[in-house]
Amino acid sequence: MSASAPGEQLLTGHTVVVLGGSSGIGLATARRARAEVAEVIVTGRNPDRLERIGVELGARTSAFDLNDTDQLARFFANLRRPIDHILVSGAGPSYVPFAELDSGTIRQGVQRIVLTVEVATLAKDALQPSGSLVLIGGTAGRRPAAGPMISAVTAAMPALVRSLAVELAPIRVAMVAPGFVDTPLSATLLGDGLDARRDELRNRLPIGRVVLPEDVAALVVNLMTNTATTGATFDIDGGQQLDA
Repeated sequence: MSASAPGEQLLTGHTVVVLGGSSGIGLATARRARAEVAEVIVTGRNPDRLERIGVELGARTSAFDLNDTDQLARFFANLRRPIDHILVSGAGPSYVPFAELDSGTIRQGVQRIVLTVEVATLAKDALQPSGSLVLIGGTAGRRPAAGPMISAVTAAMPALVRSLAVELAPIRVAMVAPGFVDTPLSATLLGDGLDARRDELRNRLPIGRVVLPEDVAALVVNLMTNTATTGATFDIDGGQQLDA
């Protein structure tokens, strides 16, 4: 793909699948892709919410749980192929200290790795050779105090992305790693502490504001269309990690 001319829609004629796109970063990416004239397919667990999104965006939708292997496989089997880009949105961080781990929590902790490999296995036959697989990770797990499972998965995901970029080539693979993003999930996790967190970050971050889902979506679409990038993890945290 050559460099786009000024004003040219970047995804004209492309099909973008957003796995987990009913809110937050996934929904913002679906909106951005539609603005770039892509055909969009959005998945999520809530059929009523997906129906509203489908009407808003003129997008196709499919309601199922990404962590259900059979449902995920059926979704890919029923896709009209080939497609151009896939985003696997994040489910949000889970901070569980070592003292509270049990076998179920440990298995749940590595589910992100399992899901990524399952999607990659299905995507290799569904994507155009010029296509891309973009994952949403995070930066919070780089702090040892975040908990052993999220720290382990956060460290493992960039290595997995590099390996997949080699194994799936010429399909491109990349990961976007946000810090705090002002999403409905953040509001749920922080509750009454949300406004205080926003104020803290506005004062601390070099960019002077909090990161929004639309910021992340813009980076995701750039990675979908920039054919010189693969195998890398791209942080988008407003400079949060610079505050030692």
